[in-house]
Amino acid sequence: MYKILNDYITNLQSRFDEISEDRKKTLNKVAAYINHTETAGMKPKLLFVCTHNSRRSQMSQVWANAAAAYRNMENRVPCFSGGTEVTEFNPAAVKALKEKGFVVDHIPEGDDEPEMYELYYSDDKPPIRCFSKTYDDEYNPDEEFAAIMTCSSAENDCPFIPGTTCRIALTYDDPKVSDGTDSQNQVYSERSDQIALEMVYIFSRVEENPVQLF
Repeated sequence: MYKILNDYITNLQSRFDEISEDRKKTLNKVAAYINHTETAGMKPKLLFVCTHNSRRSQMSQVWANAAAAYRNMENRVPCFSGGTEVTEFNPAAVKALKEKGFVVDHIPEGDDEPEMYELYYSDDKPPIRCFSKTYDDEYNPDEEFAAIMTCSSAENDCPFIPGTTCRIALTYDDPKVSDGTDSQNQVYSERSDQIALEMVYIFSRVEENPVQLF
């Protein structure tokens, strides 16, 4: 893993006290899903869902993959994202991740295709491929996965997602409210930081004894 990202994630582990106890209860459910699924002899998969698959769900997928890779678990717990409609991987979200240390390659697509990016966290590991897509896109798992709902509208508008083993509401405030303002970069950076902290917390719990969720 690139040193800048490794050092950043290492530092995040000293900041878990910034997470409220109520929030930790929700994060622990995600860790418990992973622990329980592995204990049952199955492969845990995380699908982060938000309406547009543009900001929060994309950043969650990226940071979950990075947090897993930090603990050499990227092959144990693959992470994905999707939405209820296709838009774009928002450039401000891409920028916020790049500023944290990811190396970003833009992959040109056709006129009718969403913009695609490859985010590298190491020279020795495959990149995280990111593009806006629906939650049931062929790129995403279609059975035995946890649906992690990252925005309230997706939680409310998607009463049922086929193939889920469990569904957990882990919502984040939308940085979109800052678009076009002087605070845009700061808001996106803060949201990225919050998501990174919580993904690192989740994977710090995976190595502990599973907490029975089911």
